[in-house]
Amino acid sequence: MKYVFLVGDGMQDRGVKDLGGKTPLEVAKTPNMDYIAFHGRVGWAKTIPAGKTAGSDVAIMSLLGYSPVEFYTGRGPLEAANLGVELKEGDIAFRCNLVTVENGSMVDYSAGHILTKEADVLIRFLNEKLASDKFHFYTGTSYRHLMVSKGVGIDLKCTPPHDISGKNISAYLPKGKGGDIINDLMQRSSIILPAHDVNHVRIDLKENPANMIWLWGQGRKPLFPDFSSKYGLSGKVISAVDLIKGLGRLIGLDPVNVVGATGYYDTNYQGKAEAALEVLKSKDFVFVHVEAPDEAGHNGDLKAKISVIEKIDQLIVGKILDYFKGKDDFRIMISSDHPTPVCLKTHTADPIFFAVFGKGIEKDSVTEFNERSARESQWKFDEGFRLMDFFIKG
Repeated sequence: MKYVFLVGDGMQDRGVKDLGGKTPLEVAKTPNMDYIAFHGRVGWAKTIPAGKTAGSDVAIMSLLGYSPVEFYTGRGPLEAANLGVELKEGDIAFRCNLVTVENGSMVDYSAGHILTKEADVLIRFLNEKLASDKFHFYTGTSYRHLMVSKGVGIDLKCTPPHDISGKNISAYLPKGKGGDIINDLMQRSSIILPAHDVNHVRIDLKENPANMIWLWGQGRKPLFPDFSSKYGLSGKVISAVDLIKGLGRLIGLDPVNVVGATGYYDTNYQGKAEAALEVLKSKDFVFVHVEAPDEAGHNGDLKAKISVIEKIDQLIVGKILDYFKGKDDFRIMISSDHPTPVCLKTHTADPIFFAVFGKGIEKDSVTEFNERSARESQWKFDEGFRLMDFFIKG
């Protein structure tokens, strides 16, 4: 038996005025997702438990079958796992965004989706100027990086930068014990980064300069039971995002690195599908994550969100469905992890809907893969981490 779990990050949305109240999923051409919904079963799952922040760290943990209430310690430690940063006793890992702040406002949480090669230069520069025996910076991907502190900031209240686009940052700076130290680090970065040569080149190209770091998502190293011992399956994860790759490593699902997988609109969709099918030659389970719809939601880019959803449907879902034609020893599930409505430009904690198709799955009355059709289903997992139990064992 083979299991494929496909996640379009932030794909779920709310009705959009410019679409006559329809969602991007209702408007997008998604014949393959619709096929799964029509021939399978549709339900709902709450991936963000009460009291937890609506983010992919919490939501993907739920979808992979682990209770965030029990296992979640923070976003930073998950990304550290993929970057090969071994957290020691007392170490606290922060997510470190390169951002664009102008006149005190968060202009761009991604510094124009800075290239990794440019970002690496800046992270090295930060280590030269700001690192100490208490702080060190590590290069990640694009705008997503890591800062590890020695015991500073574990209890801070921090805000993700993508939640405050266009807002004055003063009300959202880290608060709590150690906040003065972390805020000073961020402030010092805003003095030294604008002068770097990399930013001068990017300014000439009319891109948003990486003129500040934003620290958030801190936590200590978590401990998880192994996925294979929990479910009796071997598998891998496919994603361009360190968070997902790191979570995979921590539960024993090593990541597959796909050439051209960027975590943005231009990611290698077909390459992800081909990699998933290659995994299934030797493994039982593959988790395929696509970040692009979430980025479109954060950017408020309706046209792009519809476009990337259609690419996921055609180049990933369609290719995987074709592979299983004539076979009956498989299950496919597709969902978002959380909604990222284009009208809000941030995540919500609303339950997500999913469609599951394959061996042993009884068809229901839902005919399309979108929010409106899914409302016909009353089937719901109030604890989202139990969805994986059904997918594999139910």
